[in-house]
Amino acid sequence: MNVSTAPKVYTPKKWSLSGLNGISDGTLEMHFGLYEGYVKNTNLLNERLSEIRQAGKAAGADPSYAELVRRLGFEYNGMRLHELYFDNMTTKPTAIGNGRLYNALGEAYGGFDEWKKDFMAVGGMRGVGWAIAYCDTANGQITNHWISDHENGNVAGFVPIVVLDVWEHAFIKDYKPAERGKYIEAFFANLDWKACESRLP
Repeated sequence: MNVSTAPKVYTPKKWSLSGLNGISDGTLEMHFGLYEGYVKNTNLLNERLSEIRQAGKAAGADPSYAELVRRLGFEYNGMRLHELYFDNMTTKPTAIGNGRLYNALGEAYGGFDEWKKDFMAVGGMRGVGWAIAYCDTANGQITNHWISDHENGNVAGFVPIVVLDVWEHAFIKDYKPAERGKYIEAFFANLDWKACESRLP
């Protein structure tokens, strides 16, 4: 007996981030709209794929089905990474100088400042994508990674701890493309270290 199940429908999250240091409300408004597009497309793809499966027409050799499946990873990760990004920012940032996350970052790179320098270097790489400090759940090690196209470069089983969007839409209203470093500094000025620490496994 076939049981028809509707796919989960995702609802866009909301954030109160007006007044960030160095990241304008105009940028946030545009960025929130882009994020909502990922949520919408995730829902549309899930719905379309559900229809194909329920009709018994799912076939890897079908180019239209295959493309929908491939596209889903891009949209899903676009949705989730933006949620992690906005979740790890705050209008009331506090400095980090101790604690579990501070120690973990320092242990991984020989000191917190060394970790931050490396993370900023990853974020400053040419191209568009994400800089993410991941924690390997197998051994607790934190490593910095470059993620392109949302789904390319994510490490299986690793937990994202610090998530930085370095696609140009994240800063182009506030900084020139060559000023990405200033945007990254602004990101750190608004980083919610407690939210990041809560992600540690």
